[in-house]
Amino acid sequence: MHGVSLALPETGTPSPQSAPPTPSPTPLPEPAARPARAVRVRDPYVVAVVLFCAYAALSICRYRQMRTMSWDLGIFEQVIRAYAQLRAPVADLKGPGVNILGDHFSPVTALLAPAYRLFPTPVTLLVAQAALFALSAVPVTRVAARLLGRWPGLAIGVAYGLSWGVQRAVEFDFHEIAFAVPLIAFSLEALLTGRWRAALCWALPLVLVKEDLGLTAAAIALVVAVRARRTEPRIVPDALAVAALAVVAAVLTFAFVIPAFNSGNTYDYWAKVDGGSGPLDGIDTKVRTLIWLLLPTTGLLAPRSPLTLIALPTLGWRFLSSDDHYWGTDWHYSAVLMPIVTLALVDAAERVRRSRRPWLRSYARQLPAAVAGAALALTTALPLSALAEPDAYRVRPEVRAAERLLDRIPDDATVEANVGPISRLTSRCRVFWVGGTRGITPDYIALNNGRGWVGDPVVYAKRLHPQATYTVAGEAGGYLVLERAANPRM
Repeated sequence: MHGVSLALPETGTPSPQSAPPTPSPTPLPEPAARPARAVRVRDPYVVAVVLFCAYAALSICRYRQMRTMSWDLGIFEQVIRAYAQLRAPVADLKGPGVNILGDHFSPVTALLAPAYRLFPTPVTLLVAQAALFALSAVPVTRVAARLLGRWPGLAIGVAYGLSWGVQRAVEFDFHEIAFAVPLIAFSLEALLTGRWRAALCWALPLVLVKEDLGLTAAAIALVVAVRARRTEPRIVPDALAVAALAVVAAVLTFAFVIPAFNSGNTYDYWAKVDGGSGPLDGIDTKVRTLIWLLLPTTGLLAPRSPLTLIALPTLGWRFLSSDDHYWGTDWHYSAVLMPIVTLALVDAAERVRRSRRPWLRSYARQLPAAVAGAALALTTALPLSALAEPDAYRVRPEVRAAERLLDRIPDDATVEANVGPISRLTSRCRVFWVGGTRGITPDYIALNNGRGWVGDPVVYAKRLHPQATYTVAGEAGGYLVLERAANPRM
C-alpha cells in the first residue's frame, strides 16, 4: 500500500530496528532520604538523654562534695535497703524501728530494691531519680511535637526539662515523687491524644507513690470523663469509676492504712493542716508560687486548659498547711506540678490555634520559644547552673578528710548523726537522727560541726546520753566523731 514494503528481514539477519536493545547497566539506587518522621521520633529521647546526664551529674557532684540538703536521702536509703534485704521498710532516722509506711504511704520505692541490691549506695537512688525525671520529658516532648509541630515540641521539652520545679527536686537529693512525675506525664500525654484508657491506667498507680496523689489521680480521671463525653461517651463510666476508686484509696490510706503502721495509730501530718493557720497566712508567698507556676512556665496560657485543674489537689494541701515550707518554690514539692502546667500549656496552645483573635493565635505560636528562652535564662540562677563551674567537679581536701574519718566507723555499728554524715553511713550502719534515739545508746555519734555549734563535744554527748561516756575519736573537715567509752578504739 502506497509503496510501503511489509517484507520481513531475512532469517539470520536481524534489522537494526527489530533487534533487542543492548541492556544498559542497572544504575545503583540512590540512598533514600531519611524520613522526617524518623528524625522526629528520636527527638524526645535525645532530650531525655541530655537531661538525664545533666540531672545525674548535678546529683552525683553534690553527693561527692557532701552537700546533702536534708535527712531524706538517708531515710529513703534505709527504706530501700530494707526492701532489698526483704525486711519491713524501717527508717531508724524517723525513730528506732519506725515503719515508713506509717509516715508516708510510698510502697513504690520498693521497685528500686533490685538495683540497690546490686549497687548498695545512695548514688543508686540519685541516678534512679535522674532517670525518672528525664524519662518524663519523653511524653512531654512527644505530645508537644505532635500537637504543635517538631520545633515547638522540642522547645517545650527543653522548657520542661529545665523548669524550676524539676531542678529544685533534682537538687533535693531523692524523694518518692520521682515516680509520680513520669506517671503524670505519660497519663496526660495519653489524655491529650485521646487514648482515654491509657490515661487512666497511667494515673491509677499514683495511689502507690504517696497518699495525697490519689486525689491527683482522681482529678486526671475526671478530666478524662469531661474530655471523652462527646467523642467516646462509653469511656465516661470507666473514668468516673477510676476517680471514685482513687478517692476511696486515698481516704482509706489516710484513715486506716498509715495509722495501722504508725505507732501512734494516726496520720502525723494532720497536725500540719490543722495547725491554727488560715489560707490567707503567707498569702504573699503563695501568690508568688502561683506566679512562678504560670508565668515563666506557661506564659499565663495554661489556665485556658482544663488540665490546669489537675494541679489543684497538690496546691490545695500545700496552701492549707500550716507548714510554710510547703508554700514556696523551694525543695521538691512543685515537681509533680511541672508536667501538669507544661502540658496544660500545650493543650491551650493547640486550642488557641482556632481562636478568632489573631493576636492570641500569634501569641500561642511564639510561646514555646518564649518559655524555652525563659527556662534557659532562669537556669543561670537555678541548680543546674553549677555544672558550668569547674568547682562542681572538684572534691575539696576537707571533704576527703571527713570521708576518711567517717570510714573509720565500723560496719553494722549504731550511729547517731545529723545531716552531713547520714548519707555516708546508712548503707552500712544503723543510723539514728541526733537526739532521736529514744533510749538507745549508740556506739558512735557523728556530726557535721563545721560551724562549731556543738561547743564541747563531750559535754554535748553527755546531754544526749547521761548514762554513757563518749570520747572524741576524731575531727576532720568540720566533722566530728565521738565513740562510746566502752567500745574499742577505732
